[in-house]
Amino acid sequence: MLSIKDLNTYYGNIHALKGINMEIEQGEIVSLIGSNGAGKTTTLGSIAGLIPARSGSVIFKGQDITNVPAHNLVKLGISLSPEGREVFPALSVQENLRLGAYIKTDKAKIKESFERVYDLFPRLRERINQSAGTLSGGEQQMLAIGRALMCEPELLLLDEPSLGLAPNLVLMIFELIESINKKHGTTILLIEQNANMALSISHRAYVLETGRISMFGKACDLANDPRVKKAYLGQM
Repeated sequence: MLSIKDLNTYYGNIHALKGINMEIEQGEIVSLIGSNGAGKTTTLGSIAGLIPARSGSVIFKGQDITNVPAHNLVKLGISLSPEGREVFPALSVQENLRLGAYIKTDKAKIKESFERVYDLFPRLRERINQSAGTLSGGEQQMLAIGRALMCEPELLLLDEPSLGLAPNLVLMIFELIESINKKHGTTILLIEQNANMALSISHRAYVLETGRISMFGKACDLANDPRVKKAYLGQM
């Protein structure tokens, strides 16, 4: 479904992504793990059209989408839930979700999207008219993911969905990510610093170190690799 080939991205003179290659098949959950500053968010930004790539290519369903503007990618079936949630605090839950469906004009289809998100996140239905800025961190994360799902993406990009959440909420968010994948067949690329949780729900994974892919393979194999255990899982 998604193929990244020899992708190079810069911030000024800083070479952030150094010729990375990745493949994501339809229906998979694929994790990209690595330490702070490794280039994980830059990778998502380059895929999503938010950070221009200097060279290389991003191919989605056979179409070259390298440096295609983000709003056009949504129409093609790619949606991003950004790091830090980035909800609109003054708008209600319902209004935030409606913005996620901006490419839709059919009222019946929009209603279906609302129901799909509210079924997945019942807590949001309970807070439908509440300002997003007054929600808890976990509820805001549900809202950010729900907003990204309103356009019914084929590929969902999740950037640090567990960031800043209490352990019980982290578990809930990861269960919901699994549910999105299994119930709706949504392909997911997950950027996550909680490598234990990421690998536990993923089919495959890549390890990013200082802008380069250093390891990749089945998530279960990486979870048992001594190098990954030592560097990212807190195990010796």
